[in-house]
Amino acid sequence: MADYEQEQEMEVEALQAILMDDIQEIDPSESGIATTARCFQILLSPQDDDFDESAYVPVQLALIFAHTEKYPDEPPLLNVKSVRGIKPDDLASLKEKLDQEATENLGMAMVYTLVSSAKEWLSEKYGQNGGDDEPEETEEPEEEVIVPHGEAVTVESFLAWRERFEAELALQRAKLMPDSALTAPKEKKLTGRQYFESGRHAVKGASTVADEDEEEEEDIEFDDDFEDDEEDMLEHYLAEQSGKSTA
Repeated sequence: MADYEQEQEMEVEALQAILMDDIQEIDPSESGIATTARCFQILLSPQDDDFDESAYVPVQLALIFAHTEKYPDEPPLLNVKSVRGIKPDDLASLKEKLDQEATENLGMAMVYTLVSSAKEWLSEKYGQNGGDDEPEETEEPEEEVIVPHGEAVTVESFLAWRERFEAELALQRAKLMPDSALTAPKEKKLTGRQYFESGRHAVKGASTVADEDEEEEEDIEFDDDFEDDEEDMLEHYLAEQSGKSTA
């Protein structure tokens, strides 16, 4: 018996040192517990030390306990009261939770463990980020749905179009080039890029490069610079298909 009393006294002293003004001894008649043993009340709030009371109306809970004769081999007598703002249903739920934890911690001083559990519950239920209200969902702007027009682009359709495009382009450029440019010696023949950059395609009757006694038929040669980048051609193709679909 002496060992239980000594252990209980040591626990009370430790709680007073840790909780300071938040723990006080009260009359058993005020405890709500059917006992004549010493009763203690611990005040709990959900906020931390840096809590801004001006931005939130705090709630407060009173955890009341009394040691039994064989505590800690028996659970303590417990009661919870609302000092401010705690719903009765929530108090019943918390009391059940603490009774269960007390049973799980038999054999050791457990009041401070129960205090920590009650404060954690209080913070989750009534803290700044707690409560029953669900956070409002932020409306996100709806993404614009792009509706495709025209035929779908495939590798085969693009390659077929590219062949037609290159043939038409070569034909158009051949018509613009003067005969003298086509019959000029190869070493002096202008590349397609040089010809268009020089502006000669805009002036008919430009000076010939050289006269040849015998004209030989040659295949029209174009510099590699004539070939457009495939990405540019794809953009041209898509624009062409889009124009057809809207026509």
